[in-house]
Amino acid sequence: MNLFYTILYYFQKRGFEVCRRIAERLGIRARVVRTSFIYLTFVTLGFGFALYLFLAFWLRIKDLIHTKRTSVFDL
Repeated sequence: MNLFYTILYYFQKRGFEVCRRIAERLGIRARVVRTSFIYLTFVTLGFGFALYLFLAFWLRIKDLIHTKRTSVFDL
């Protein structure tokens, strides 16, 4: 059962990170973003979840591309 809670905590942490970053970008509360994704998922039968996965992937790629390097030797 401990493994279950470890996996659950991991997905909750990563999922809320995406919602938090989207909310910061839009200037609204993260709770509004989370509930809107839930409503979109029920209304559009999965399109909201697919949009969520796309945005999570896009944010991950953006982080990989735009890493801050302190010197030229960090390549």
